[in-house]
Amino acid sequence: MLALLDSATLVGVESHPVRVEVDVTAGVPNYTLVGLPDASAAESRERVQGALRNSGYAPSSRRVTVNLAPGEIRKEGPRFDLAIALGILASETGRPVVRPAQLKELMVLGELALDGAVRPIRGVLSSVLLARRMGLSRVMVPLANGPEAALVSGLRVLAVRDLREAVEVASGRESPAPVLPEPAGLEPEGVDLEVVRGQHLARRALEICAAGGHHLLLVGPPGSGKTLLARCLPSVLPSLSQEEALEVTRIHSTQRRLSNLRGLPRTPPFRAPAQSVSLAGLIGSFTPGEISLAHRGVLFMDEFPEFRRDCLEALRAPLEDGQVLVARAGFHTGYPCRFTLVAAMNPCPCGYHGDPVRECTCSPTQRERYFHRLSGPLVDRIDLQVRVPRPEPEELMSRQSGEPSATVRERVVRAVAIQQERGCRNADLGPAQTRRFCVLDAETRGFLLQAFRRLSLSARVHDRVLRLGRTLADLAGRERIGLQDLCEALEYRALEREDS
Repeated sequence: MLALLDSATLVGVESHPVRVEVDVTAGVPNYTLVGLPDASAAESRERVQGALRNSGYAPSSRRVTVNLAPGEIRKEGPRFDLAIALGILASETGRPVVRPAQLKELMVLGELALDGAVRPIRGVLSSVLLARRMGLSRVMVPLANGPEAALVSGLRVLAVRDLREAVEVASGRESPAPVLPEPAGLEPEGVDLEVVRGQHLARRALEICAAGGHHLLLVGPPGSGKTLLARCLPSVLPSLSQEEALEVTRIHSTQRRLSNLRGLPRTPPFRAPAQSVSLAGLIGSFTPGEISLAHRGVLFMDEFPEFRRDCLEALRAPLEDGQVLVARAGFHTGYPCRFTLVAAMNPCPCGYHGDPVRECTCSPTQRERYFHRLSGPLVDRIDLQVRVPRPEPEELMSRQSGEPSATVRERVVRAVAIQQERGCRNADLGPAQTRRFCVLDAETRGFLLQAFRRLSLSARVHDRVLRLGRTLADLAGRERIGLQDLCEALEYRALEREDS
């Protein structure tokens, strides 16, 4: 007898439909799994048979053939265990404990333990979104994945603890407890800006970075507050929209990073990989890397030049395109990675070049070699390059706090709302959109022309300066980019000015 069930496999962050076909026929007892399964999927035989036996169901004494279709897509992980077990029970002749008709319009996902417990799997949100696109009405998931699956409206979520409960729920003899995600809070996270003393230029750059999504590089001696400033950025970022939050949650779901989920998270992610991160860990491989986990949020890279050269150069295309393509043997996929880069570095290996208090011990050759760990094309893509000097003792001892994050966030939210009316953040404007929304008058155009000739800036920087000027105008509530906006935008190209 043949039973058909719907399931899904995960390739990167995308789910693809899989039809689980279970055929139980007369013959020598055997279990055959076909359909290009990987090692963990192929081991389902022992898990399924153990779960059936320990749940009170006799393992089939007939020939069992399981096909995971389509056969050209590799099936990874133990996510098909529950579907296979239900298919075997529905395929038994006589009086099956669950009928094949009861498994229609149902997607089944879950790993089985030997005692019959249904264990959580990764990538459930992506698979549930697929089920909705396929027009299915129900989805059966492990109990631990229930809140995650319930984030998707329009489907009935059947969250089960074990195989026996799954059988009772699928056959209609028992109703599962309703799974409703708790509402997520919209309070911003991160360190409040009021703890930062002084650093007025860096604080201003942080506000611009949050408002337009522009990349930021902080250069200063050790202890000047670069890391503190970077960790203040989440506190001034606007909350994610419903669509953006689903994108972010879907990516993190593939890494099984959704424990204790309380509703749809609206806080932009903040990722801070270590300098020892590998290329695959940063860019991604069979699972998303750090730049994708920072999608719609912040990627903070402290001690920027200390990262491996291949990691730094691999950032070029993602910084420009908001997507990274990963190709491995038999594996090809793309991951979204529209993040805001915040990088911090010292001005030299010892950290004190240009410091008024401590003398630099580096030679000019050492300083030049240290700086040139960052290639020109990479620096070109960073709109805000800011010097963070040592704060004055009077500023550190001052009892007067700085402007709080809540006040800065109000200005950022207003600027972002203006950009949303255009369709995207200013940092994401394409060439045609830049020409449309970044119009200059004759005086401002002449000033920009002289500045580019003097600084020998690239064509890429030309568009980035215009987009940065557009953000400055949005923060000020101006419809057109003014001369003061372009002057300030060029002030943030500190590294180019020093090289010219």
